[in-house]
Amino acid sequence: MEKEEITPSEWQIMEVLWASDVPLTSSEVYKRMQGSVDMSQRTVRVLMNRLSSKDMLGYTVDAHDSRVYHYYAQKSKDACVKEKSRRFVDSYFSGSGTSAMAALLQSFVLTDEQIKELEEILENSKEQGIQSPDKEG
Repeated sequence: MEKEEITPSEWQIMEVLWASDVPLTSSEVYKRMQGSVDMSQRTVRVLMNRLSSKDMLGYTVDAHDSRVYHYYAQKSKDACVKEKSRRFVDSYFSGSGTSAMAALLQSFVLTDEQIKELEEILENSKEQGIQSPDKEG
């Protein structure tokens, strides 16, 4: 069974942990989020427990205080973005990556530099044969 998708509030917590070089306690995550989001310390703890149950977070127990947990991301941000992108394409474009990319490209005015970057991404994708046989582009 596939794990439940993470919520926007949970994503904010993951952002803090992805930005950290070391595991953090829920209090440390809360302190780093203060000023940028309106969330209580209790809410942060609840969301971190949910993320842990979704296998998004792992933790170690503090060597000096067994009530303190040090959390770390078990999935990279890149892996989560790819998964979220795939779900988006499946939900809104019937799995057609081509249709999703076309819709996004038509929604923005791109600079020459951005177009060049996209061309490089497409060329790399073509060279690596990333296209899945059962899904369109």
